[in-house]
Amino acid sequence: QVQLVESGGGLVQAGGSLQLSCAASGRTFRTYAVGWFRWAPGKEREFVAAINWSGGSTSYADSVNGRFTISRDNAKNTVYLQMDSLQPEDTAVYYCAAGGAALSRTAGWYAYWGQGTQVTVSS
Repeated sequence: QVQLVESGGGLVQAGGSLQLSCAASGRTFRTYAVGWFRWAPGKEREFVAAINWSGGSTSYADSVNGRFTISRDNAKNTVYLQMDSLQPEDTAVYYCAAGGAALSRTAGWYAYWGQGTQVTVSS
């Protein structure tokens, strides 16, 4: 069993940066891929970024590629999402999810989900 807790969300002006963290309990976390997804009011849940179990492979949504960076520190059981050049359209609740060893852009791939952290970008 893996429990995930996101942190680092908040209010930031357009062009600013935030770093989200996804802290996990459970020894098996380091064997899982982790994905970040976001859900804005009135929109469908959207894939943001993912990283495989070792950190050697990553994937990004086109909308964030070049602005967001996903990384992990398995010694700390934590995955990070560095978000730069934030725009109002990035406003959403951000969720991290874990499951499998290979990364996936599909929410259904992931068995474990956190409670989410709110990111609000003002114009």
